[in-house]
Amino acid sequence: MPDTILRASARIALTNPALHLNKLLDHFSEHGDVTRRREGGTIGLTYGKADLSADGESLSLTAEGEDETGLAYMKYALANHVLEFARTERPRIVWEGDGAVGSVPPFFREMRVVESRNVSPRMRRVTLRGNNLARFQYGGLHVHLLFPPNGIAQPRWPVMGEDGRPEWPEGGDKLVSRVYTIRKIDAARGEVDIDIVIHDGTPGSQWALNAMPGDLVGMTGPGGGDVGEADWYLLAGDETALPAIGRILERLPAAAKVVVRIEVEDEADEQNLTAACGLDLVWLHRSGAAAGTTDLLPEAVAKVAFPTDVRVFVWAGCEFSAFKSIRNHVRKERKLAREEHLVVSYWRRGHEG
Repeated sequence: MPDTILRASARIALTNPALHLNKLLDHFSEHGDVTRRREGGTIGLTYGKADLSADGESLSLTAEGEDETGLAYMKYALANHVLEFARTERPRIVWEGDGAVGSVPPFFREMRVVESRNVSPRMRRVTLRGNNLARFQYGGLHVHLLFPPNGIAQPRWPVMGEDGRPEWPEGGDKLVSRVYTIRKIDAARGEVDIDIVIHDGTPGSQWALNAMPGDLVGMTGPGGGDVGEADWYLLAGDETALPAIGRILERLPAAAKVVVRIEVEDEADEQNLTAACGLDLVWLHRSGAAAGTTDLLPEAVAKVAFPTDVRVFVWAGCEFSAFKSIRNHVRKERKLAREEHLVVSYWRRGHEG
Protein backbone atom coordinates (compact mmCIF):
# COMPACT_ATOMS: atom_id res chain seq x y z
CA MET A 1 0.00 0.00 0.00
CA PRO A 2 1.14 3.62 -0.54
CA ASP A 3 3.09 5.34 2.25
CA THR A 4 1.72 8.84 1.56
CA ILE A 5 -0.97 10.11 3.92
CA LEU A 6 -3.66 12.22 2.28
CA ARG A 7 -5.63 14.64 4.42
CA ALA A 8 -8.72 16.88 4.21
CA SER A 9 -10.65 18.93 6.74
CA ALA A 10 -14.07 20.50 7.12
CA ARG A 11 -15.64 22.88 9.64
CA ILE A 12 -19.41 22.50 9.91
CA ALA A 13 -21.70 25.04 11.57
CA LEU A 14 -24.29 23.29 13.77
CA THR A 15 -26.63 24.33 16.57
CA ASN A 16 -25.35 21.58 18.87
CA PRO A 17 -21.93 20.41 17.65
CA ALA A 18 -21.16 18.32 20.76
CA LEU A 19 -24.35 16.29 20.32
CA HIS A 20 -23.48 15.38 16.75
CA LEU A 21 -19.86 14.64 17.65
CA ASN A 22 -21.03 12.07 20.19
CA LYS A 23 -23.51 10.59 17.72
CA LEU A 24 -20.68 10.08 15.23
CA LEU A 25 -18.41 8.48 17.83
CA ASP A 26 -21.22 6.21 19.04
CA HIS A 27 -22.04 5.11 15.51
CA PHE A 28 -18.49 4.38 14.38
CA SER A 29 -17.67 2.48 17.59
CA GLU A 30 -19.70 -0.36 16.05
CA HIS A 31 -17.46 -0.43 12.97
CA GLY A 32 -13.95 0.51 14.07
CA ASP A 33 -11.69 1.83 16.82
CA VAL A 34 -12.96 4.94 18.60
CA THR A 35 -11.19 6.94 21.28
CA ARG A 36 -12.76 9.84 23.16
CA ARG A 37 -11.28 12.93 24.73
CA ARG A 38 -12.68 16.12 26.12
CA GLU A 39 -14.50 17.94 23.29
CA GLY A 40 -13.36 15.45 20.68
CA GLY A 41 -12.26 12.00 19.62
CA THR A 42 -10.73 9.85 16.88
CA ILE A 43 -12.13 7.18 14.58
CA GLY A 44 -10.04 4.42 13.03
CA LEU A 45 -11.52 2.36 10.17
CA THR A 46 -9.96 -0.11 7.76
CA TYR A 47 -9.57 2.54 5.07
CA GLY A 48 -8.49 5.56 7.12
CA LYS A 49 -8.92 7.60 10.28
CA ALA A 50 -10.48 10.85 11.42
CA ASP A 51 -10.07 13.39 14.18
CA LEU A 52 -13.20 15.16 15.45
CA SER A 53 -13.62 18.15 17.74
CA ALA A 54 -16.46 20.46 18.71
CA ASP A 55 -16.78 23.95 20.08
CA GLY A 56 -19.84 26.07 20.75
CA GLU A 57 -20.50 26.84 17.09
CA SER A 58 -19.11 24.10 14.88
CA LEU A 59 -17.97 20.52 14.39
CA SER A 60 -14.46 20.15 12.96
CA LEU A 61 -13.46 17.05 11.01
CA THR A 62 -10.05 15.97 9.73
CA ALA A 63 -10.00 12.86 7.56
CA GLU A 64 -6.93 10.87 6.55
CA GLY A 65 -6.34 8.01 4.13
CA GLU A 66 -3.35 6.09 2.80
CA ASP A 67 -4.55 6.62 -0.76
CA GLU A 68 -7.20 8.52 -2.70
CA THR A 69 -9.79 5.79 -2.19
CA GLY A 70 -9.24 5.61 1.57
CA LEU A 71 -9.50 9.39 1.97
CA ALA A 72 -12.61 9.54 -0.23
CA TYR A 73 -14.26 6.78 1.83
CA MET A 74 -13.54 8.64 5.08
CA LYS A 75 -14.93 11.94 3.77
CA TYR A 76 -17.97 10.15 2.35
CA ALA A 77 -18.69 8.25 5.58
CA LEU A 78 -18.32 11.29 7.83
CA ALA A 79 -20.37 13.61 5.62
CA ASN A 80 -23.10 11.05 5.09
CA HIS A 81 -23.63 10.56 8.81
CA VAL A 82 -23.38 14.23 9.73
CA LEU A 83 -26.10 14.97 7.19
CA GLU A 84 -28.18 12.06 8.51
CA PHE A 85 -27.88 13.07 12.17
CA ALA A 86 -28.41 16.79 11.42
CA ARG A 87 -30.94 16.38 8.62
CA THR A 88 -33.30 19.02 10.02
CA GLU A 89 -30.48 21.62 9.84
CA ARG A 90 -29.18 20.60 6.39
CA PRO A 91 -25.66 21.93 7.13
CA ARG A 92 -23.26 22.77 4.34
CA ILE A 93 -20.10 20.64 4.28
CA VAL A 94 -17.08 21.83 2.28
CA TRP A 95 -13.84 19.84 2.44
CA GLU A 96 -10.46 21.52 2.03
CA GLY A 97 -7.21 19.72 1.27
CA ASP A 98 -6.67 16.56 -0.75
CA GLY A 99 -9.35 15.08 -2.98
CA ALA A 100 -10.72 16.61 -6.17
CA VAL A 101 -14.25 17.97 -6.56
CA GLY A 102 -16.07 17.48 -9.85
CA SER A 103 -14.10 14.44 -11.03
CA VAL A 104 -15.22 10.81 -10.96
CA PRO A 105 -14.67 9.23 -7.53
CA PRO A 106 -11.25 7.61 -7.05
CA PHE A 107 -13.08 4.40 -6.14
CA PHE A 108 -14.92 4.34 -9.50
CA ARG A 109 -13.93 2.41 -12.63
CA GLU A 110 -15.63 2.22 -16.02
CA MET A 111 -15.72 -1.45 -17.04
CA ARG A 112 -16.60 -3.35 -20.22
CA VAL A 113 -18.10 -6.79 -20.46
CA VAL A 114 -15.71 -9.42 -21.82
CA GLU A 115 -18.01 -12.45 -21.61
CA SER A 116 -20.79 -14.02 -19.53
CA ARG A 117 -21.56 -17.68 -18.85
CA ASN A 118 -23.36 -19.91 -16.39
CA VAL A 119 -21.34 -21.65 -13.66
CA SER A 120 -24.47 -23.41 -12.34
CA PRO A 121 -28.18 -23.34 -13.26
CA ARG A 122 -28.79 -20.31 -11.03
CA MET A 123 -25.39 -18.57 -11.05
CA ARG A 124 -24.00 -16.53 -13.95
CA ARG A 125 -20.42 -15.28 -14.16
CA VAL A 126 -19.67 -12.01 -15.95
CA THR A 127 -16.07 -11.09 -16.74
CA LEU A 128 -15.35 -7.37 -16.85
CA ARG A 129 -12.28 -5.49 -18.03
CA GLY A 130 -11.06 -2.06 -16.91
CA ASN A 131 -8.00 -0.02 -16.02
CA ASN A 132 -6.06 0.46 -12.79
CA LEU A 133 -7.66 -2.34 -10.74
CA ALA A 134 -4.85 -2.95 -8.24
CA ARG A 135 -6.74 -1.07 -5.48
CA PHE A 136 -9.58 -3.60 -5.77
CA GLN A 137 -7.30 -6.43 -4.60
CA TYR A 138 -7.52 -5.38 -0.94
CA GLY A 139 -9.79 -3.47 1.38
CA GLY A 140 -12.95 -5.56 1.01
CA LEU A 141 -14.56 -8.29 -1.06
CA HIS A 142 -17.46 -6.32 -2.50
CA VAL A 143 -18.17 -3.76 -5.20
CA HIS A 144 -21.19 -1.84 -6.43
CA LEU A 145 -22.06 -2.38 -10.07
CA LEU A 146 -23.74 0.62 -11.67
CA PHE A 147 -26.10 -0.37 -14.48
CA PRO A 148 -26.82 2.40 -16.98
CA PRO A 149 -30.23 2.83 -18.63
CA ASN A 150 -30.90 0.70 -21.67
CA GLY A 151 -29.94 2.32 -24.95
CA ILE A 152 -27.38 4.74 -23.47
CA ALA A 153 -24.16 4.49 -25.49
CA GLN A 154 -22.07 6.59 -23.08
CA PRO A 155 -23.48 6.67 -19.54
CA ARG A 156 -23.11 9.63 -17.21
CA TRP A 157 -21.11 8.50 -14.19
CA PRO A 158 -21.04 10.04 -10.68
CA VAL A 159 -18.69 12.88 -9.77
CA MET A 160 -17.46 13.98 -6.34
CA GLY A 161 -19.34 16.82 -4.67
CA GLU A 162 -17.93 19.47 -2.34
CA ASP A 163 -19.35 17.62 0.70
CA GLY A 164 -17.34 14.47 -0.08
CA ARG A 165 -20.29 12.49 -1.38
CA PRO A 166 -20.78 11.40 -4.99
CA GLU A 167 -23.29 13.37 -7.05
CA TRP A 168 -25.37 10.91 -9.02
CA PRO A 169 -26.98 11.41 -12.45
CA GLU A 170 -30.75 11.70 -12.36
CA GLY A 171 -33.67 11.49 -14.76
CA GLY A 172 -33.00 9.57 -17.94
CA ASP A 173 -29.35 9.05 -16.93
CA LYS A 174 -30.13 7.51 -13.53
CA LEU A 175 -28.03 4.46 -12.68
CA VAL A 176 -29.17 1.30 -10.89
CA SER A 177 -26.72 0.13 -8.21
CA ARG A 178 -26.36 -3.37 -6.76
CA VAL A 179 -23.71 -4.92 -4.51
CA TYR A 180 -21.74 -7.98 -5.64
CA THR A 181 -18.58 -9.86 -4.72
CA ILE A 182 -15.47 -9.92 -6.85
CA ARG A 183 -15.12 -13.68 -7.30
CA LYS A 184 -11.73 -13.37 -9.00
CA ILE A 185 -9.46 -10.45 -9.83
CA ASP A 186 -6.47 -10.31 -12.16
CA ALA A 187 -5.19 -6.76 -11.88
CA ALA A 188 -2.39 -7.35 -14.38
CA ARG A 189 -4.94 -8.31 -17.05
CA GLY A 190 -7.39 -5.69 -15.83
CA GLU A 191 -10.15 -8.24 -15.32
CA VAL A 192 -12.61 -9.22 -12.61
CA ASP A 193 -15.17 -12.03 -12.45
CA ILE A 194 -18.54 -11.22 -10.86
CA ASP A 195 -20.88 -14.11 -10.02
CA ILE A 196 -24.57 -13.16 -9.95
CA VAL A 197 -27.43 -15.28 -8.63
CA ILE A 198 -30.24 -15.39 -11.17
CA HIS A 199 -33.57 -14.15 -9.74
CA ASP A 200 -36.62 -13.50 -11.90
CA GLY A 201 -36.87 -9.87 -12.93
CA THR A 202 -34.17 -8.33 -10.73
CA PRO A 203 -31.95 -5.67 -12.38
CA GLY A 204 -28.73 -7.59 -11.77
CA SER A 205 -30.15 -10.84 -13.10
CA GLN A 206 -31.49 -9.20 -16.23
CA TRP A 207 -28.20 -7.46 -16.84
CA ALA A 208 -26.17 -10.67 -16.34
CA LEU A 209 -28.44 -12.64 -18.67
CA ASN A 210 -28.30 -10.00 -21.41
CA ALA A 211 -24.73 -8.70 -21.02
CA MET A 212 -22.86 -8.62 -24.32
CA PRO A 213 -19.13 -8.12 -24.97
CA GLY A 214 -18.36 -4.42 -25.03
CA ASP A 215 -21.30 -3.34 -22.83
CA LEU A 216 -20.37 -0.62 -20.33
CA VAL A 217 -20.99 -0.85 -16.59
CA GLY A 218 -19.70 1.22 -13.68
CA MET A 219 -17.93 -0.30 -10.68
CA THR A 220 -17.18 1.30 -7.31
CA GLY A 221 -15.30 -0.20 -4.40
CA PRO A 222 -13.87 -2.14 -2.80
CA GLY A 223 -15.71 -2.45 0.50
CA GLY A 224 -17.68 -4.75 2.73
CA GLY A 225 -14.95 -6.12 4.95
CA ASP A 226 -13.01 -9.37 4.90
CA VAL A 227 -11.97 -12.18 7.21
CA GLY A 228 -9.51 -11.54 10.01
CA GLU A 229 -6.40 -13.51 10.89
CA ALA A 230 -7.18 -16.78 12.67
CA ASP A 231 -6.23 -20.45 12.94
CA TRP A 232 -9.80 -21.77 12.65
CA TYR A 233 -12.59 -20.34 10.50
CA LEU A 234 -16.30 -20.86 10.13
CA LEU A 235 -17.68 -19.65 6.79
CA ALA A 236 -21.44 -19.80 6.29
CA GLY A 237 -23.86 -18.47 3.70
CA ASP A 238 -26.49 -19.07 1.08
CA GLU A 239 -25.85 -18.90 -2.67
CA THR A 240 -25.53 -15.11 -2.57
CA ALA A 241 -22.46 -15.56 -0.35
CA LEU A 242 -21.00 -18.39 -2.42
CA PRO A 243 -18.73 -16.08 -4.50
CA ALA A 244 -17.28 -14.55 -1.33
CA ILE A 245 -16.79 -17.93 0.34
CA GLY A 246 -15.06 -19.26 -2.77
CA ARG A 247 -12.72 -16.29 -2.92
CA ILE A 248 -11.93 -16.44 0.81
CA LEU A 249 -11.11 -20.15 0.66
CA GLU A 250 -8.64 -19.65 -2.17
CA ARG A 251 -6.65 -17.17 -0.06
CA LEU A 252 -6.54 -18.94 3.29
CA PRO A 253 -3.20 -20.54 4.26
CA ALA A 254 -2.71 -24.31 4.17
CA ALA A 255 -2.33 -24.42 7.96
CA ALA A 256 -5.83 -23.03 8.57
CA LYS A 257 -8.74 -25.26 9.57
CA VAL A 258 -12.01 -24.22 7.95
CA VAL A 259 -15.62 -25.28 8.49
CA VAL A 260 -17.97 -24.28 5.65
CA ARG A 261 -21.77 -24.50 5.57
CA ILE A 262 -23.53 -23.37 2.38
CA GLU A 263 -27.27 -23.35 1.68
CA VAL A 264 -28.38 -23.81 -1.94
CA GLU A 265 -31.47 -25.05 -3.76
CA ASP A 266 -30.14 -28.52 -4.64
CA GLU A 267 -27.09 -30.48 -5.79
CA ALA A 268 -27.04 -28.73 -9.17
CA ASP A 269 -26.07 -25.46 -7.44
CA GLU A 270 -23.04 -26.92 -5.69
CA GLN A 271 -19.67 -25.73 -6.99
CA ASN A 272 -16.15 -27.11 -6.89
CA LEU A 273 -14.35 -24.94 -4.35
CA THR A 274 -10.56 -24.73 -4.33
CA ALA A 275 -8.77 -24.59 -0.99
CA ALA A 276 -5.28 -25.37 0.28
CA CYS A 277 -6.50 -25.42 3.88
CA GLY A 278 -8.10 -28.25 5.81
CA LEU A 279 -11.78 -28.14 4.82
CA ASP A 280 -14.98 -29.45 6.44
CA LEU A 281 -17.62 -28.59 3.81
CA VAL A 282 -21.34 -29.37 4.02
CA TRP A 283 -23.92 -28.32 1.43
CA LEU A 284 -27.43 -27.67 2.74
CA HIS A 285 -30.28 -28.23 0.27
CA ARG A 286 -33.59 -26.37 0.47
CA SER A 287 -35.12 -28.95 -1.89
CA GLY A 288 -37.95 -26.80 -3.15
CA ALA A 289 -38.42 -24.48 -0.16
CA ALA A 290 -38.22 -20.81 -1.08
CA ALA A 291 -34.93 -19.06 -0.33
CA GLY A 292 -35.08 -17.16 2.95
CA THR A 293 -37.82 -19.36 4.47
CA THR A 294 -35.80 -22.10 6.18
CA ASP A 295 -33.62 -22.38 9.28
CA LEU A 296 -31.11 -24.65 7.56
CA LEU A 297 -28.17 -22.27 7.84
CA PRO A 298 -28.63 -20.99 11.43
CA GLU A 299 -29.23 -24.54 12.65
CA ALA A 300 -26.11 -25.81 10.88
CA VAL A 301 -24.02 -22.99 12.36
CA ALA A 302 -25.37 -23.69 15.85
CA LYS A 303 -24.27 -27.34 15.59
CA VAL A 304 -20.63 -26.51 14.76
CA ALA A 305 -18.22 -27.24 17.61
CA PHE A 306 -15.85 -24.34 18.20
CA PRO A 307 -12.24 -24.94 19.31
CA THR A 308 -11.16 -23.25 22.53
CA ASP A 309 -7.37 -23.17 22.21
CA VAL A 310 -6.84 -21.33 18.88
CA ARG A 311 -7.77 -18.04 17.25
CA VAL A 312 -11.21 -18.24 15.64
CA PHE A 313 -13.06 -16.15 13.07
CA VAL A 314 -16.65 -16.47 11.87
CA TRP A 315 -17.76 -15.04 8.53
CA ALA A 316 -21.37 -15.32 7.33
CA GLY A 317 -23.50 -13.74 4.60
CA CYS A 318 -27.15 -14.61 4.09
CA GLU A 319 -30.80 -13.51 4.18
CA PHE A 320 -31.78 -11.02 6.91
CA SER A 321 -33.61 -13.46 9.20
CA ALA A 322 -30.76 -15.98 9.10
CA PHE A 323 -28.28 -13.13 9.59
CA LYS A 324 -29.99 -12.04 12.81
CA SER A 325 -30.01 -15.58 14.17
CA ILE A 326 -26.36 -16.27 13.32
CA ARG A 327 -25.15 -12.92 14.62
CA ASN A 328 -27.01 -13.47 17.87
CA HIS A 329 -25.46 -16.93 18.18
CA VAL A 330 -21.86 -15.83 17.69
CA ARG A 331 -22.19 -12.77 19.91
CA LYS A 332 -24.32 -14.10 22.76
CA GLU A 333 -23.76 -17.84 22.72
CA ARG A 334 -20.16 -17.97 21.47
CA LYS A 335 -19.19 -14.61 23.06
CA LEU A 336 -17.05 -13.60 20.08
CA ALA A 337 -15.54 -10.12 20.10
CA ARG A 338 -16.14 -7.66 17.26
CA GLU A 339 -12.78 -8.46 15.67
CA GLU A 340 -13.54 -12.21 15.71
CA HIS A 341 -16.55 -12.21 13.41
CA LEU A 342 -18.21 -10.55 10.44
CA VAL A 343 -21.85 -11.52 9.93
CA VAL A 344 -23.79 -9.58 7.30
CA SER A 345 -27.20 -9.54 5.66
CA TYR A 346 -26.84 -9.87 1.88
CA TRP A 347 -30.54 -9.59 1.16
CA ARG A 348 -33.99 -9.53 2.77
CA ARG A 349 -36.92 -11.60 1.66
CA GLY A 350 -39.64 -9.40 0.15
CA HIS A 351 -37.28 -6.45 -0.41
CA GLU A 352 -35.50 -5.61 -3.65
CA GLY A 353 -31.90 -4.45 -3.70
